[in-house]
Amino acid sequence: QLPTGLYKKVLIILHDSILPYMNEPTLMIDFLTVAYGIGGAISLLALNGLFILIHQHNLEYPDFYKKLYSLLDPSIYHVKYRARFFHLTDLFLSSSHLPAYLVAAFIKRLSRLALTAPPEALLMVIPFICNLFRRHPACKVLVHRPNGPEDMSEDPYVMEEEEPSKSRALESSLWEIQSLQNHYHPDVAKAAAILNQSLPEMEDDISGLLELTAYELFDKEVKKKAVDVPLEFEQVRGLFGKKNDIFAEHFALD
Repeated sequence: QLPTGLYKKVLIILHDSILPYMNEPTLMIDFLTVAYGIGGAISLLALNGLFILIHQHNLEYPDFYKKLYSLLDPSIYHVKYRARFFHLTDLFLSSSHLPAYLVAAFIKRLSRLALTAPPEALLMVIPFICNLFRRHPACKVLVHRPNGPEDMSEDPYVMEEEEPSKSRALESSLWEIQSLQNHYHPDVAKAAAILNQSLPEMEDDISGLLELTAYELFDKEVKKKAVDVPLEFEQVRGLFGKKNDIFAEHFALD
């Protein structure tokens, strides 16, 4: 029973400062699987160590993707460890052998949560979703479904379902990303509009977007060169600027 602060510190350094120096890293299986099941930030931080054990020490975790799917909640776009989580999620979803229903469930859930995400997170997650479409072409039915639901309440996707196979994501459409094409931030609207076109085969490099902050976005906007706006070319006369106006005879602008 470790204090929460110490628990997080251990999980942060476990994958590169502890596991490589252990004679039997598999001894940490129970510790990491329990941490992965706790939820919240603890589960996010346990992903690094679990990845090492799965990738290098043949750990089998039957409900791994179900648990990873359950970690997708509104907080993932705001947490301190967002970059680490999406980097690992990208690795876990990189295999072309994953079933289409599973990847579609991740795409749909990320898109639904994106409706309330900040712009800096959206500029990362939209290319992330596009990369998933490139790896798993069977999921493109979410984009190319002309007869989608007219009423959003008729969307067959079940957000509350914990089991990805029962979420009915493949029967749905990505109306969430289409709605982001009208986002108030022009860069987000531009990024979301790419799904209206055929995606190039080359994947987007999201490594530089994982740690994008609101400050960097604001700083970029402030430094943009202002475009000169054409103003009224005719000199204003009178109160309302109209020729031969009765107000122009009795009022003047000093």
